[in-house]
Amino acid sequence: MSFVATMLLAVACVGSLARAADFTLVDDRGVRTVWSAPPQRIVSLLPSLTETVCELGQCARLVGTDRYSNHPASVKVLPKTGGLDDANLEQIVALRPDVVLLALSARVTDRLEALGIRVVALEPRTHDDVRRVAGKLAQLLGQPAAGERLWARLEGEIDQAASTVPAGWRGQRVYYEVDSAPYAAGASSFIGHTLARLGLKNIVPESLGPFPKLNPEFVVRGDPLLIMVSARNAGALPARPGWARIQAVQHGRICTFSAEQGDVLSRPGPRMGEAARIMAACLQRTAPPVGSAR
Repeated sequence: MSFVATMLLAVACVGSLARAADFTLVDDRGVRTVWSAPPQRIVSLLPSLTETVCELGQCARLVGTDRYSNHPASVKVLPKTGGLDDANLEQIVALRPDVVLLALSARVTDRLEALGIRVVALEPRTHDDVRRVAGKLAQLLGQPAAGERLWARLEGEIDQAASTVPAGWRGQRVYYEVDSAPYAAGASSFIGHTLARLGLKNIVPESLGPFPKLNPEFVVRGDPLLIMVSARNAGALPARPGWARIQAVQHGRICTFSAEQGDVLSRPGPRMGEAARIMAACLQRTAPPVGSAR
């Protein structure tokens, strides 16, 4: 074989090996991207994605986040690029990201892609989504096995929290308020899945979607035996029309959460086990309905 032919073969082999190292990622829009190497400069516009990147051991790759990403502490000092609705395009571009992680609802997606910036949209809404998103991020970050390890840890932590719930709470009706509108965590949401794992029965069925806005009368008719709500909104519950008749309000079976706990509870990511422990701790402090099984 001539020298030239040998060199051409060598170049072809190198090209083939490089292509073999490529990997493909499909995001929650169904958009397929091909990567020759894991991204080294990442902007995250969703707190749960920020936390997952860090939990997978790659916090150092973050060069910017949305204004709500505040965990772990190291991300607090990163440049803040706004939120999903008002992301600062110029600031994101200036950070020279290899990829921007965001939710399906982000308004900046098309403009970023028009500028040639890669975007991966991932939106965890259920427990299965959290597992799937952890797997995709792990793949993107070049740590393919880390996603399943994270999920296994969360499963163990949620099971452990469930084991501490007093038997009297099993099967009892609960209403989890996300916002005073009121928006609720339905049975199909990641919060609803955690409530079910703790043995509670959500008064908001799967058919209403993950986080439906309810007519307040719906909650009155549902007559939950337990209400979970932010501490900021708890005091006003008895004054809402008809809510004084709700058994949870009458008997003070109300779990209230601080703003810091609210962050943990509202993020479908690595702290879901901690969220389950927060809920379980309240159930331990709150007397189950009289006559319930123990």
